[in-house]
Amino acid sequence: MAALPFVIEPTQLAALLAQPNHLLVVDLSSDATYQQGHIDEAVHVPPQLLLCNQPPVPGKIASVDQLNRLFSFLGLTPDTHVVVYDDEGGGWAGRFIWTLDAIGHKRYSYLNGGIHAWKASKLPLTTKIPAVKPSQVSVTLDPNVVIEVRDILCDLDKADFVVWDARSPAEYHGQRGSTPKLGHIPGAINCDWTNLMDPNNGLRIREDAREYLADLGITADKRIVTHCQSHHRSGFTYLVGKALRFNIRGYHGSWAEWGSHPDTPVEV
Repeated sequence: MAALPFVIEPTQLAALLAQPNHLLVVDLSSDATYQQGHIDEAVHVPPQLLLCNQPPVPGKIASVDQLNRLFSFLGLTPDTHVVVYDDEGGGWAGRFIWTLDAIGHKRYSYLNGGIHAWKASKLPLTTKIPAVKPSQVSVTLDPNVVIEVRDILCDLDKADFVVWDARSPAEYHGQRGSTPKLGHIPGAINCDWTNLMDPNNGLRIREDAREYLADLGITADKRIVTHCQSHHRSGFTYLVGKALRFNIRGYHGSWAEWGSHPDTPVEV
């Protein structure tokens, strides 16, 4: 099978599934959405399996043991090409892709718009649960992907560094939140994750995403870190950055950690 692009369209995936293939299709939709109908061969992964689920920062990456169990169940091998989608425009799909980056697996694609774009293209759904052949996976986490508070603090004063805050403007400006400190990382640029979705095109990545972000100061010549409250919404902004070939990383602690940490600076 020829190498696939990072972002693929529903018709491209449908054509691949109509012939013998070596794809692992992962569905991160809600359980209800998956049960009502999903793409043929898609394996459902509850998004919570990607998370540590430990307060006060439940959105941090899952433990190595938990990831080993998940990817072994999915039958992941070094040659597996993973196609990921969800039912919300890309947040959980992007979080899954970030997790693949964190374990060093680079063969993946994002189904543009997820199940919304698939349905809008009038492609078939199934309720059949696929059989999965498990594998034996032993992951290690890449510290260049799984970055921490100290990594951001070291770069805050660098001219080529920018933080992309994917939360709502109210959270960014400290008008809403649940952490001891409200506001945003100093110098961070706010661009709500939903601003990069096209509601008139099956929630695909908006075609003018590069220009839209450039107007805000988020450009390919910057080293970018993106976050939200729990690195869920910023899963989508992470994959948008990858689609645009930006130098982008995701901060898994996100505001749940930054806004609770005693030594982190905050602006409002």
